[in-house]
Amino acid sequence: MLRCKYYRPEAMEPIEFPKSDVTILEGHTSDVCVCAWSPTRSLLASGSADSTARIWTIAEGKSNLDSKNDPLNVLVLQHATTNEPKDVTTLHWNGEGTLLATGNYDGQARIWTANGELKSTFNRHKGPIYSLKWNKKGDYFLTGSSDETAIVWDVQAGKWKQQFECHTGPVLGVDWRNNVSFATCSTDTMIHVCKIGEDEPIKTFAGHQSEVNHIKWDPTGSLLASCSDDNTVKIWSTKQDKYIHDFREHSKVIYNVTWSPTGPGTNNPNKKLVLASTSLDSTVKLWDVELGKLIYSLNGHRGDVYSVAFSPNGEYLASASLDKSIHIWSLNDGKIIKTYNGNGGAFEVCWNKEGDKIAACFADHKVCILDFRM
Repeated sequence: MLRCKYYRPEAMEPIEFPKSDVTILEGHTSDVCVCAWSPTRSLLASGSADSTARIWTIAEGKSNLDSKNDPLNVLVLQHATTNEPKDVTTLHWNGEGTLLATGNYDGQARIWTANGELKSTFNRHKGPIYSLKWNKKGDYFLTGSSDETAIVWDVQAGKWKQQFECHTGPVLGVDWRNNVSFATCSTDTMIHVCKIGEDEPIKTFAGHQSEVNHIKWDPTGSLLASCSDDNTVKIWSTKQDKYIHDFREHSKVIYNVTWSPTGPGTNNPNKKLVLASTSLDSTVKLWDVELGKLIYSLNGHRGDVYSVAFSPNGEYLASASLDKSIHIWSLNDGKIIKTYNGNGGAFEVCWNKEGDKIAACFADHKVCILDFRM
């Protein structure tokens, strides 16, 4: 029988972030669905259903509340091509933090400079883009769309490199394994590993019973985690066809999986590699993939948990829920150490590179910056 530790929120009172540690960024006019810190600078990108992405310059060190609405601190990236708003569905910085790629409900991908200038528009998908990722080298980025295809785009050439048509349903998630190969997942329950230059998948993983919502390679590119509407998390190895772990402890749809920045291939090689999963059952679960068991079930939210992110040192976890709260958990004991309650459902949460700021985006059109120092 698996042994796991359960944290019950009534056991302690988490500390609310004081107002002096909270900066609210206003300007979006609809739900803010995605956000991402630059990997090199104190810039935060956000994407909204209002047809814009924004790049915010965030003061380093303690946030300056007086500058939160200074127009000089935000660049507005307009995506609207018609009067009908089209959601910015996904965004991702390149590794150097010089370019931001955005995916849109209009089916177009765009690349912007860190100064907010539109560099390129990529138009080949015949439906909304749901996922987008740069490769590590930064010469290609990858998109997955409702048109059932994934496309690799050549950034230098400014056009598509190869279109992959191996799914029979919308492509919900994409993730690079290395600079030339990647995985895709779909509503068709299948996961394919593809390689630039190859017409057919080099590996196919079948085992989920419902649509696969998200996939993520571990830091070494040897294990792939997937999560599904079938309430399971599965771990796959490129060395075999069948999954090596089938985690069934969630009771509802699993929305997201992410690996800790720990273990081989990371900046924290002496810490154990951990996988986190978020679910509509209101929990976050942490998995020991090496031993194939549950470490913690984090039971502090009262609504669907959409997003989770590890701190850069792998010691803390931030989670965002439709219950309007952001929780910060200690991975030493699985307890909430700080919490923030917004005025709308929280869609995504992310840490800056220093690990001293957490950004979150909300359904009430706001983006929030939390100062975090333990």
